[in-house]
Formats: sequence, C-alpha cells, structure tokens
Amino acid sequence: MSEAEREVFRQFRQAQDKYVYFLLAAAGAAIGLAVNQTQTATLRWSELPLACAVICWALSFVFGCRHLAYQTSSLYANLALFKVESGRYPQIGEHPQMMSAASQGIRDAIASNSNRANRFGKLQFVFLVSGAVSYLAWHVAEMWLRTVKN
Repeated sequence: MSEAEREVFRQFRQAQDKYVYFLLAAAGAAIGLAVNQTQTATLRWSELPLACAVICWALSFVFGCRHLAYQTSSLYANLALFKVESGRYPQIGEHPQMMSAASQGIRDAIASNSNRANRFGKLQFVFLVSGAVSYLAWHVAEMWLRTVKN
C-alpha cells in the first residue's frame, strides 16, 4: 500500500468515526431535549409519540456503541493478521500451515465483525431518524391538542 493510499484510508476512517460520534451526540442531545421539555409534564396518552422517540434515540445510541465495538474489534483483528502473516505472532511463528489457518480464521472474524458493524451502523441511523419522526409527530399532536382546547 502506497503512502497516498494509507493517507486516504486514514482520512476515510477519521470521517467514519466523526460521523458515528456525531450520531451518538445527536441521540444523546435529543434525549436530553425530550427530558428537558417534559420536566413538568404529566403522563398522558398524547405523550406516547415522545416516549417512542426517546426509545428510538436510546436504541440509536446503543447501536452506535455496538457499531464502534465491532469496528474496534475488526481493527484489532487486522493488526493480529499483520503479525501472523509476517511471522511475528508468538504462538504461530513462521509455521506455514499454522500461519495459513490463523490467517483464514482472522479474515473470517474480520468479515463477521465488519458485517455486524455495518448492520449496527445502519440501525443507529434508522433509529435516530425514527426518533426524529416520532418527536415531530408528538410536537404536532401537542399543537393540535392546544388548538382543540381553545
């Protein structure tokens, strides 16, 4: 891999990380907003869309954390793969069959971790947006209820 390719990869990883952390922060802030807006509220059926929004945002946060965990596991496995394939992994050394078996096992783990990370990343976004839609539904319902009362 050339130095230019490494730099593009580094920038790509940084952009991915920033995106995931942005979504985590957005979910956390949205939960905080909902809590702040309902400090003096009483439980009513009209609050149900807001409860759905908070649950969606909480799930978005959890899925974002899981995404990061699997992404980190993939990176760790990738480092182990480099060690195995260069013969520097202590338990394997330069034994060809052991290197081949370990490399394949690590590649399978990386693929599995990557698939899970991608799935959790998609769920993180879907639940963040779902929470926003539920929040807007709650807001419109509250406006409508205030209009009907007057």
